[in-house]
Amino acid sequence: MCRWAAYIGEQVFLEQIVTAPCHSLIAQSHHALEAKTPTNGDGFGVAWYGERPQPGLYRDILPAWSDPNLKSICKQIRSGLFLAHVRASTGGATSRANCHPFVFDRWSFMHNGQIGEFERLRRKLEASISDTLYEHLEGTTDSELLFLMMIQEGLDEDPRGAAQRAVGRVLAEARNAGINPHLRMTAAFSDGERLYAVRYTSDAIAPTLYLAHTSRNGHCLVSEPLDREVQRWETVSPGSFVTATADDVTVAPFEIRMPQTVAA
Repeated sequence: MCRWAAYIGEQVFLEQIVTAPCHSLIAQSHHALEAKTPTNGDGFGVAWYGERPQPGLYRDILPAWSDPNLKSICKQIRSGLFLAHVRASTGGATSRANCHPFVFDRWSFMHNGQIGEFERLRRKLEASISDTLYEHLEGTTDSELLFLMMIQEGLDEDPRGAAQRAVGRVLAEARNAGINPHLRMTAAFSDGERLYAVRYTSDAIAPTLYLAHTSRNGHCLVSEPLDREVQRWETVSPGSFVTATADDVTVAPFEIRMPQTVAA
């Protein structure tokens, strides 16, 4: 399982989230405390928003702890909205195309979790996206495909509804294939103006997600707390959809209504 951190608020150097805290994302890449495995060494990535609508993106296949370039850019880049991820692969090769975050136009997306029996479902799920979106598919992960499915379902107009419909389609395809539906996820994504996050599971085991209000008039969403100040980290409940701006955070239910049938 992967680890990730996202921030929205006043501009800060990326190092304040990614490298500097005592349990920073780099620390979590080799010693995660709330994951099935402590090591997340199958690559990393950062997407950040600046003066242009589309995010900047830096990804590589090295473990985050061993890339001096990551530490250098985190000391130099300031942003009021960014997503950072360290990967522990549950499927798919260790390649730059499979490293999170993924970017499409102004959207960025990262994910922790998995679609159960993904290889058996891949062909049907890929067929659910348009030719244009399929041409944008670069890697082989369930995460990237789920992101494109959300775009197909109307992410621009209705972020929560698009995510619910995409997850519902995955579960319905699994059911139609005779597979016990199995999907676990925490995901963060952004359009450059707001930061969204989802915590959801189709069974009883949901990947962890925490929220904190920062001293810089901002908000952090993370897989694991970045420090030991326990009182400032709030657990986001399973079945939740978070919308964050620099000024406010709202949490709404994330409920899946699976279609009775899925078109062939």
